[in-house]
Amino acid sequence: MLNLTYSYRIYPDTNAETIILNWLDQSRRVYNYALSERRDWIKSRKCAVNACSLKSEYIISADTPYPNYYAQKRNLTAARKIIPALDAVHSQVLQETLARLDKSFRSMQERGFGFPRFKKYGQMRSLLFPQFKANPVTGWHIRLPKIGAVRINLHRPIPEGMGVKQVRVVKKASGWYAMLVLQCDVSIPEALALPIGASIGIDLGLLSFLATSTGKLIPRPKFFVQLQSKLKWLQRQLKDKVKGSSNYKKAQKQIALLHEHIHNTRREFHFLTAHQLCDGVGMIFAEDLNLVALAGGMLAKHCLDAGWGEFLEILGWVCKKRGVYFAKVDSKGTSQTCPNCGAHTGKKELEERVHNCSECGYITDRDVAAAIVVEQRGLTSVGQTVVLAVEVDRLGVPAKQQNPRGDSWEAHTVLGTPSK
Repeated sequence: MLNLTYSYRIYPDTNAETIILNWLDQSRRVYNYALSERRDWIKSRKCAVNACSLKSEYIISADTPYPNYYAQKRNLTAARKIIPALDAVHSQVLQETLARLDKSFRSMQERGFGFPRFKKYGQMRSLLFPQFKANPVTGWHIRLPKIGAVRINLHRPIPEGMGVKQVRVVKKASGWYAMLVLQCDVSIPEALALPIGASIGIDLGLLSFLATSTGKLIPRPKFFVQLQSKLKWLQRQLKDKVKGSSNYKKAQKQIALLHEHIHNTRREFHFLTAHQLCDGVGMIFAEDLNLVALAGGMLAKHCLDAGWGEFLEILGWVCKKRGVYFAKVDSKGTSQTCPNCGAHTGKKELEERVHNCSECGYITDRDVAAAIVVEQRGLTSVGQTVVLAVEVDRLGVPAKQQNPRGDSWEAHTVLGTPSK
């Protein structure tokens, strides 16, 4: 089964937009009510019988079952019969809202996420229509259940042989969008990329967004930092507006548009860089960074602005799509290891941008040296021979400067051991 997701801009009229906004608010109410049910049940089981709070305590009968997804879905069916506002919403849309909450609880238990939060007015921004009997896209319109035909901008055609499985309607600052999940009933074996062909290692940084083991440095665009002053100005304008007024909402929209612009430019840069790295190579190795620690450090704002976590996810997806082998390696000590002789060079300060090995005299850019070490570790993990030095024409450094001992580069190899 082949699934693709295409995003299109849609233009609902006033009536359709009113219906969608009402459905979003009802979905938010259902989400918050279901969350409060689960929270109260959990709190009622948190303390011992002989150690209840003197002020207040949640008391729910001991034989009351946990309100899981299926129990809440049954309660939703009963509630729709007595609440007209819920009955006006498409039933599967509300069921998917409960499924979204259930997924949040599973992520909390399995992946260590935080406890789900209640959603304020306007924080529910998407509706999911999980299935369609027929193709909802007809010409330049998309037909949504209980809403009707909505104009859609088909800027690229839907591939032949693919039908629309699901549609998610999303509200963004720039307008309304429809995420179409396209499905084709074909059997496609999972294409597993093999570790063959030319390889590169990449080292992510702040001075340069990334450095490759071939000596290429890609500068880091400062998506958020460059527009930070404009964002501060807009936020100061918002502070002076009367909350809830028309001018207040206009200022809010300007701030949201700026954030969306920052997100779009960063994401486009990540995709273009990922495709550029995949050109002409068969293997890409990257550092397995501790992104949580970096997001809370001294340079947290710049690390988050670079978006390393999102880039590594996009790079892995692009590599899978293009048949390039991608793997992460241990990031410890990559900037403290000489790629030529393997010696430990000690910790470098942030302002020290040149790698100069005291053992063999190898000199190169600090980030490039770390990228070469990443490549060597990646090749070792897949069981290939690792060359401990780079070719002379890679960085354009004279041979005497790279290898003062005068030995041949091919002599400095180590046989990699297969990873377990």
